[in-house]
Amino acid sequence: MSFFSKITAKSWEHAGETEGVHGEYVVVRSAGQMGLWMFLAVISSFFMLFIISYYTRSQFPDWEKLADPGILWTNTAVLVLASIALQIASNAARRSAAVRMRNALIAGGLLTLVFVAGQLLAWDQLATAGFYAADNPATAFFYLLTGLHALHLLGGLWFMIVLGFRLNRDTQKEKALQAVTLCTTYWHYLLLVWLILFFLLLRT
Repeated sequence: MSFFSKITAKSWEHAGETEGVHGEYVVVRSAGQMGLWMFLAVISSFFMLFIISYYTRSQFPDWEKLADPGILWTNTAVLVLASIALQIASNAARRSAAVRMRNALIAGGLLTLVFVAGQLLAWDQLATAGFYAADNPATAFFYLLTGLHALHLLGGLWFMIVLGFRLNRDTQKEKALQAVTLCTTYWHYLLLVWLILFFLLLRT
């Protein structure tokens, strides 16, 4: 890159890039990727605080272990399938297979809705069995942790819907690939968070 080009270049057009050996711009990390990883770091700290509080509170004598709502196992399998669907969409985006990518995104979104509906059913099962938040701190934490996780999934669904509209009008394949990749990373992360919560809820 010439000296004149350097001093007249618009730096904001190359966010997340660095200049290579021969003056070319080389992408090292996009602004979207950096933003997502920062957001995941915040969410991780957020859930970690609640997990520590959960474990600490479970040591008190008034803690009564919850009955295991059997539907949680089914919900976990559904969320695994949703994460797999998002990975299929990401792979399809890399191959420019637009139809397969959209179908996989729709499948992932529908499976996520099924998971959230299943969580609501688990709440109903606990209430029917006589487990109420005011009576048992374990129940209150169950509602809190599963509710927060479901809210993060619903936030991801909103992003997925916006992504779907963007894909219909966006002709830049790189932007579409990046958006689907970010969405997939977010779903994998929330699956990991749920597996940790699920293990914790079963053990205490």
